Amino acid sequence: MVQVDEDAVEIDFDNGRASLRVKQLPVHDDHDLANSLTQGLGLPGGLGFPYPAIPPVASKPAKVSFDVEWTGVLATAQIQNTTQQFKGTFLSTGATISWSAEEDGFRFESEAPNPSRNLMSVLGSEKNGIFFT
Repeated sequence: MVQVDEDAVEIDFDNGRASLRVKQLPVHDDHDLANSLTQGLGLPGGLGFPYPAIPPVASKPAKVSFDVEWTGVLATAQIQNTTQQFKGTFLSTGATISWSAEEDGFRFESEAPNPSRNLMSVLGSEKNGIFFT
């Protein structure tokens, strides 16, 4: 989780629309999950788990950009759990995303956004804890 500029997010909850636009966000490319979790130490093979050794790989500085759009209310759900002090309104919507990443000598860009590939997207507004009442 990272903080983004306030102007990167736009929300019109009443009409089921939102966007998240981030450009050139500095990140670390850790090569794989094992090196991300071990801060570049990799994982030895064995240890009673059925996986091969994952060699250590140092992270590299990289930048990511993404543009996510949520649009069109398909369904609405109201949820309330007074025991756990949680309530919210959740909108099933359509959504698209375009994404790119780059580091020294390498760049990747997703294919064009395709709304028909979306399996599920949800916008939600919730209140919990001391904000429940």
